[in-house]
Amino acid sequence: MSKFAIQKSKKSRIEEINWQNLGFGKYFSDHMFISNFRNNSWDEGTILPYGPLPIEPGMCTLHYGQSIFEGLKAYRDVNGGANIFRPDMNAKRFARSAERLCIPQYDIDKLIEAMSELVKIDKDWIPKERGHSLYIRPVLFGSSNFLGVHPSEDYMLIIMTSPVASYYPEGLNPVKILVLDQYVRAVKGGLGSAKTAANYASSLYGAEHAKEEGFSQVLWLDGCNHEYIDEVGAMNIMFVIDDEIVTPTLEQGSILAGVTRDSVTQLAKEMGIIVSERRIKIQEIFEAHAAGKLQEAFGTGTAAVISPVGLFKYKDQEIIINNMEIGPLAQKFYDTITGIQYGEIEDKHGWNVHIDL
Repeated sequence: MSKFAIQKSKKSRIEEINWQNLGFGKYFSDHMFISNFRNNSWDEGTILPYGPLPIEPGMCTLHYGQSIFEGLKAYRDVNGGANIFRPDMNAKRFARSAERLCIPQYDIDKLIEAMSELVKIDKDWIPKERGHSLYIRPVLFGSSNFLGVHPSEDYMLIIMTSPVASYYPEGLNPVKILVLDQYVRAVKGGLGSAKTAANYASSLYGAEHAKEEGFSQVLWLDGCNHEYIDEVGAMNIMFVIDDEIVTPTLEQGSILAGVTRDSVTQLAKEMGIIVSERRIKIQEIFEAHAAGKLQEAFGTGTAAVISPVGLFKYKDQEIIINNMEIGPLAQKFYDTITGIQYGEIEDKHGWNVHIDL
């Protein structure tokens, strides 16, 4: 029995869903979870019908951006029930982001419990097609009403879910990435390692520029020297050079500690593959390609899981990787991780939180 108060929706909106054209983040399930922080403590939280929220024009987050969020997924288990993939990592990162944004942390176990209960209630919204899933989005923001640059006194946590297909229209086909050095997404000492709205707002201008030129995303470089690789707008990035996986180190302080990134590095090491987490100059990637040593490049992230990269453009240089085809390691990691998520492969790491539906 749920520990949370529940107000059930009187009529489901599930019949409005076009399951053949889900897209990503277009539809929202029938219910949401809300908890409020007032007088220095969080309330117990309530599950209620998804819908608009009343806010005042003076709500501080509209003006000062004190907001964090997470993204994770629930999958239909082929053996019955559903699996939420590594929610503990998302919940811990949520807490780290909260600390960085001067937001009171929400209890990790309670967050996982709230997400699980929400998935149970909206179980019919979990897609049945392979490759689709139920995206879970917790968002936490200052909810006090004032003008003045200081942390909010009140906060609201909302958890919503959304049935989704592939994040990129290309699906598992390689994407084209534009490398930009004239704009900055984040810098060391800033908010790059937190999952906060500000990072994504700062990436929009460059991302739109990339789309206008026919690219799916931007590969961001460091904000100081404009030569070291950070991450792609919606995912971490990995390269396979001479059978070794090379990926930017989290010690750079400007990239997100991705859950899928961590999963890939663990699996790679178990497969006997050398993984180097270090600073990487963009020119090193182009030189490795020229020398015939760059075998693969792929992004890792919750939304896409694995997204192979087939082309990079940097200034007047353009390189094609693996003939614009997905590489064997990218395919292996995608098959292994999704196999665990759907219950097709044994979860030896205890990554899934299983939910009986």
